[in-house]
Order: sequence, then C-alpha cells, then structure tokens
Amino acid sequence: MADLQKYRASELEKARTADLLRVLPKGRATVLDIGARDGFFSKLLTEHFASVTALDLRKPPFDYPGIVTVAGDVTNLDFLDETFDCIFCTEVLEHIPDVGKACREIVRVARHDIVIGVPFEEDIRLGRMTCVTCGEVSPPWGHVNSFDERRLLDLFADCKLISKSFVGTTREATNPLSVALMDLAGNPWGTYDEDLHCQFCGARLCAPTAERRLGSKICSAFAHRINRVQARWTRPHGSWMHVVFSK
Repeated sequence: MADLQKYRASELEKARTADLLRVLPKGRATVLDIGARDGFFSKLLTEHFASVTALDLRKPPFDYPGIVTVAGDVTNLDFLDETFDCIFCTEVLEHIPDVGKACREIVRVARHDIVIGVPFEEDIRLGRMTCVTCGEVSPPWGHVNSFDERRLLDLFADCKLISKSFVGTTREATNPLSVALMDLAGNPWGTYDEDLHCQFCGARLCAPTAERRLGSKICSAFAHRINRVQARWTRPHGSWMHVVFSK
C-alpha cells in the first residue's frame, strides 16, 4: 500500500487523476469502476455519481459509503445489458489477454458513457522479466497490450468518440537488438518489484539473486546503451491516453 501511495503522489499520477475527473460525463447517476483495487478512484467517483459499484477480480476489501463492492471478470461481467449509466475503466485493458471480449462486455453493460484510460504507445518490451523457475519471459507490469488511438477506436468501433486527451510525455523505446541482448542477460532490471507471477508457470517473478556472469553484464550494458540511443530518435508522445465514448 505504501508503494501505491507513493505512486499516486507523483506529479504524473496527480495529473492523470485530475484529467480523468475532468472528462467524467455530467448528469449521470450510476457508474461501474472496473479494476477498483483499493478504492482510490471509487471514492472520488462518489462525488460525481449517486451510486458507485467497485469491481475487481477479488471482491475489494474496502467499505466506503455509497460504494457497492463486487468480484468479477471484465471479460464476463455478471450484469444485465445497459446496467450502468457510465463505465469507468483505467489501468485495466493493458492487462487483459482477450481485450476484444473485455471491450465488448464494457459496451454491453454501459447505458450511456464509457471512460477509458490506458498507457499510450507503450513499448512493452522495456522492463521485461525472466522467470527464474521456468526461464520464460513476461512483459513489464503484466502489460500484455499496447494501445495507440487507432487500436482503441477499433475496439470501441460501435461507440461515438466524445473526447480524447493525453497526460505526461515519454520517449522511452527499445528495438529488437537490445531486447535480444537483455533477454540473454536474463532481464536483470525488469519490473520485479510489482509482485507479479509468471504467465507460463505461475511462479512469483523475482529479480535474479545469484552473482551475474560477465556475459550477462556485458549484454545488459550494451542493451542499456542501445536503448538510450533509441530514445533520442523516438518522437515524444503522451504517457497516458484518456478516451470518452458514448453509445
């Protein structure tokens, strides 16, 4: 929880939160917060909606006034068609392998508006992790999808685009050579501190603890330098994209 609080205290996260609250539709009564986690956004949504339903894979553990907590899967929502005036879904779709099915379910249960927040043009080859148990490579932060404007519009093709906005700026990028070198090195600098599990064998993803061999150090050093050069040639773009759709 302390790490989550530190994350939300960053200037980028404050800006992202402010923008999401800015684009919320007005005059709606009910909202479904998908991926509620600790209820941070759910509580903020109570200031804009009369009824907030907070959903996560496991029933959220919090108990706040005006919020109903439920367990559920975004790819198979246990609600009738058009149950909620608004769907609020941020930091979720990048984690969902069957993202098309998830988006169809979001559209199905929405009556009026859909608010989506995703990382924009994220290079999910950066920060990859190698499982010390099975040796397979997993993407950073569990992000299995990367989005640009066109992909998100295609996923919600039956909806009308109301607004889009971008928060933050990044030019982080890599290329196939540096990715291959970092894989050879065992991905020593992956996002191992996020308490994630291997997508292949289920083991917890942990940073290598053994003394790294010279070859690993050489490969990772070259990969790091290549990425720094790559970033100089990568155009700056928004870190986050927020899109509001209407049915």
